[in-house]
Amino acid sequence: MSTASTPVHFTGKAFDTCEAPSVETMRAWRGSPYGAVGIYFAGRGRGCPGQRELDSGWVASVQSMGWRLLPVFVGSQAPCVEAPAKKPFAIGSDPWGQGTREGGDAVRAARALGLGTSSPLYLDIEAYRRGDAQCAATTLSFVRGWNREVRRLGYLPGFYSSADTGVRDIEAQRKAGTADLPAVMWFARWLGKPALETEATLAPAAWTPHARIHQYAGNVTESYGGHRLVIDRNAVDAPVARLATARAGSSRAFSTDSLAVTRAVDRP
Repeated sequence: MSTASTPVHFTGKAFDTCEAPSVETMRAWRGSPYGAVGIYFAGRGRGCPGQRELDSGWVASVQSMGWRLLPVFVGSQAPCVEAPAKKPFAIGSDPWGQGTREGGDAVRAARALGLGTSSPLYLDIEAYRRGDAQCAATTLSFVRGWNREVRRLGYLPGFYSSADTGVRDIEAQRKAGTADLPAVMWFARWLGKPALETEATLAPAAWTPHARIHQYAGNVTESYGGHRLVIDRNAVDAPVARLATARAGSSRAFSTDSLAVTRAVDRP
């Protein structure tokens, strides 16, 4: 694999919040324990679709400060999704085709922000009703179609969901040898502390090395440099975005960071 297509890995703390903070806030938060930030960059199911700050200039600015980016796509959701605000975005009658189309949407949006190939794009599938086999099958078809298209277009498909629903079901498919599964697993289980390597839903060797994120706390308020945000906290050992304009061989673009981890939930 060439240097230009090698994923960038980050190990440490990250946060995300519904709407991308201002550049000023991101600068103030360089004094925080966080080294990466989740951005809700596209998808019809986003809780904050406006994203007034988020554009290619914002991406370049925060990257130049040393931030690493976790791009999150909140598209169509499981037909039995639990959150009432997400029900209008249920997957339709052609889940594979819809997943393929939305995978293309995700890549186009990533390119518009200046995110280069080999960057991870994390598909957000919110918690859904357990035990509904038809709903789970529809959701899986959508996710696999999305993953295949994202891969075909040169990006890395990641997956975010509840440990007890989406993550559990994807892990079962991994054990069954199903194709077109996510390359990176971002699981939500609010334990209050990181358990990146010991999540009971996942086999110890599953999604390793450098392919796990644990969202371990949510809806917490923190303030740094006089700038307050409501965030979720995550522990990260996983790929982060790479700028399309990064020079091959650049230590900034391709080195592995060692800081500490977090993510904020997409809020309705």
